[in-house]
Amino acid sequence: MNKSSFFIVGQHAVIEALKNPKRKVLKVFLTEESKKNVHRFSPNKNLLSDIKVYFKTKKELDKYTTKESLLHQGYVAEIEHLERPILKEFIKQKNDMTLVCLDGVTDPRNIGALVRSAVSFNIDGLIIKERHFPNESKLMYKAASGSMEYLNIFEVSNINSTLKNLKDKNFWVYGFDGKGDKDFTDIEWKGNNILLFGSEGTGMHLHTSKYADFLVKININKKIDSLNISNSAAIAFHHLSYKKKRVD
Repeated sequence: MNKSSFFIVGQHAVIEALKNPKRKVLKVFLTEESKKNVHRFSPNKNLLSDIKVYFKTKKELDKYTTKESLLHQGYVAEIEHLERPILKEFIKQKNDMTLVCLDGVTDPRNIGALVRSAVSFNIDGLIIKERHFPNESKLMYKAASGSMEYLNIFEVSNINSTLKNLKDKNFWVYGFDGKGDKDFTDIEWKGNNILLFGSEGTGMHLHTSKYADFLVKININKKIDSLNISNSAAIAFHHLSYKKKRVD
């Protein structure tokens, strides 16, 4: 496990890190006002017990966010990385699993927003190339609004070999592409599925798209060329969640 520490900012990101028993929080920096709010988020448990807490002014906390132009809301924390689950062991846990795979997506805000949607709609995990994952990005944690604590994230060295291995384990791979053959809502979405999204602009790498069993699209107004990836993902996640609830 990566034991290096890094800083996150924002009310939801810090509060959810404090709530997560698996997350090691080394230090918390709060304004007097934000300290009062911490108790409101967890009235039955003191989230700050056994945590080094430092009280700062808003201006003092600004130094943690100036570079990224983020709003810290009076909350800054120094945390360690979570221990990540092992993908080959994780997929043994249940059937009808839905994973998301990102090919070439690197923007921290988009990844954070996608993580937030994935948690909201019960996606089982996210697969991303390790060198493309901004795992210490304040912007990503802020955009995820605390959801980084609740999604299984698998950092892999090679997307293509990972997809090949998962296909051998009875996963279907659906690549989302504006030129896809089918509307994604026409799919039954049964069994184990992987939703593959490429980067904005260039889309999926050609070689990676060959690992998709199907190319599907989200039908949108012809006046619009494409959707932001986090918006596309949210639409797909919501639909799959709705389909599964109807089956259950």
